[in-house]
Amino acid sequence: MSRHLPILAVQAPSVVGDLDASYTKFERDLRRLMVAYPQTRLLVWPELYLSGEGSMGDILPIEDAAHSGAAHPVPGPLTDRLCGLAREFGVWLVPGSIHERGEDGRIYNTALAISPDGRVVARYRKLFLWRPWEHSVPGSEFVVFDIDGVGRVGLAICYDLWFPEVARNLAWLGAEVLIIPTGTPTVDRDQEIVLARATAIANQVFVVNVNQGARPGPGRSLIVDPEGHVLQQAGDNEEYLSCVLDFDAVTRIRDYGTSAMNRMWDLLDDEGGLIDLPMYGGRIRPRGTAGKPEAASTGNGREPSRPISTRA
Repeated sequence: MSRHLPILAVQAPSVVGDLDASYTKFERDLRRLMVAYPQTRLLVWPELYLSGEGSMGDILPIEDAAHSGAAHPVPGPLTDRLCGLAREFGVWLVPGSIHERGEDGRIYNTALAISPDGRVVARYRKLFLWRPWEHSVPGSEFVVFDIDGVGRVGLAICYDLWFPEVARNLAWLGAEVLIIPTGTPTVDRDQEIVLARATAIANQVFVVNVNQGARPGPGRSLIVDPEGHVLQQAGDNEEYLSCVLDFDAVTRIRDYGTSAMNRMWDLLDDEGGLIDLPMYGGRIRPRGTAGKPEAASTGNGREPSRPISTRA
């Protein structure tokens, strides 16, 4: 059975400084897009879209986010509305990221994954914050979630892309696609495009990197396949990237190698046990070796070296 996932990456600007208007635009666009792209199963928006943020000068200081209504509890009124929309249309939603007011009272930059039955099934708090402009508190967990009958998805946010440890950990936890909502308004977007392709190649995963378009720009969202080929790339304006991800391509490329040559995961399995790899909890145990840690199967012949986090 094929594992196809029709997705839509929404490169769009929020209404800067207006949370209500940003949500209204989000819902209006979602309804319109579902008419235009009725087969879509997953929709993705940029970083902090629903927080009404734009360029660097528009990023809310942490104290402003806490008192302006821009920081939301999870669950809460905003997630209730988002869950209702996902349930209404029967789709997966990754509505970018939001300022989350955590149970500890601190503010996080948090990406959510909402299932078609209207549940927050994954909550990822950005690990690597863009200092000094970003004032949130970093998270502490890598997060993946499963789409039944399709495969496993990993979440990251914007600057996380610059840290290869994030993508590698998500891939080791079994992620076959990385969804990376982004809000880059600066000239280093060129480097991010290179990083998105390199991340896909090094980890043999799809990468969906969605940036804001129009204001603040520069847009250039892209969807990359597990061999680093760009499947879709936007310009600088408001655009919608539609694509069907074939998760079986990940299996094929990992089995036969990038360009039918490079089988990095097999090498990690075969020789990774000979060297210390602290980020995997010590050493990588080759397949078929006794004494693997107890954890959920990744479905690709490996066991993750740490528990999978799907905590909502």
